[in-house]
Amino acid sequence: MTIRPELIDELLEECPNSEELLREGGLLKQLTKALVERCLGAELDTHLEDAKRIDLLKNDRRCVHCGKTLKGEFGQVVVGVPQDRDGDFQPQLVKKRQTRLEGFDEKILALYARGMTVRDIQAQLQELYGVEVSPTLISNVTDAVMEEVKQWQARPIDLVYPIVWFDALVVKVRENNRVINKAIHLALGVNLSGQKELLGVWMAQTEGAKFWLGVLSELQNRGLKDIFIACIDGLSGLAEAVETAYPQTQVQLCMVHLMRNSLRYVSDKHRKEVAAELKLVYTAATEAELNLELFAEKWDGSYPTISKSWKSHWPQGNPMFAFPQEIRRVIYTTNAIESLNMTLRKVTRNHRIFPNDEAVLKVVYLAIQNIAKKWTMPIKDWKPALNRFAIEFEGRLPV
Repeated sequence: MTIRPELIDELLEECPNSEELLREGGLLKQLTKALVERCLGAELDTHLEDAKRIDLLKNDRRCVHCGKTLKGEFGQVVVGVPQDRDGDFQPQLVKKRQTRLEGFDEKILALYARGMTVRDIQAQLQELYGVEVSPTLISNVTDAVMEEVKQWQARPIDLVYPIVWFDALVVKVRENNRVINKAIHLALGVNLSGQKELLGVWMAQTEGAKFWLGVLSELQNRGLKDIFIACIDGLSGLAEAVETAYPQTQVQLCMVHLMRNSLRYVSDKHRKEVAAELKLVYTAATEAELNLELFAEKWDGSYPTISKSWKSHWPQGNPMFAFPQEIRRVIYTTNAIESLNMTLRKVTRNHRIFPNDEAVLKVVYLAIQNIAKKWTMPIKDWKPALNRFAIEFEGRLPV
């Protein structure tokens, strides 16, 4: 629908400046009030005509107008809702007991998804729209998301994800009158089209093989039958759980994470040199183990823990060396999921302590929906990588 320019010009003649347009009682609110009331009046006319057509003896007619305060992006406005004498008129534009026009709840959810607290949302709505909103109303709006969260967490997923990254971030949650740390565990997959997709979110105070086996069993029940490469970040018990649930899956340790841990032992004067030589190990084209031995010969005298740690983790760091660069670049680091976590940390930072697990899940779920809107392109060099997967994992790609 397009409004004629001359109609807009006629309306603006009554509004000499922009302040008059937006102020309390200004043109925008008057127009909203008039349009809503006109639509409600038309709805009642239709209702009375239909009632008369069905029952010629029925003598229902208009009655009084009931004042109702509506909240919306325009602020607050009192509209007159027409009623019929028999009391069976059910308005559709503004239903009975409805106090917010369509779109206002979405504004609350958008602010909540960006990590704003209830108090912040109240202040923001007051400042932008001049609307006073109670904490109860905000909680009710956000609570309605939980059913959506449950459906999302239980949704069917694809049969095969060539790559899945696993990671976690920690938040503080109030439980049994105590504040405890809880981890939000995430599984981020790449589907056969090369698109990133968050497979699920799980919360727990502790983790281990049993916990991760439960997570992987849930993914299996939702349809996931095969993972080619599981990229992990040193999470306790995860490698063992993957090997149990998906015995054909190759577990790849994040080499960048391993390097960061190694650098904690290095003095500032050697830090840059050690980092450069460790990079030669995990970026080597063909002689990674030889480079690790050379590193050990040079640095074991000063930092013996580093080469020892790398050698003990080598079985989980080694799988990537069987692949060409286009696949290595994707799997040698968990940057894809760490980037997601960084955004989620920004969102959860304002909530110093969450009142319960549900509050955490609401914020994280809404934030994820915002983040996922940007996942519009396949990951870089996906086609060559998929062709290589077809060869390396022959017979495991769906036909």
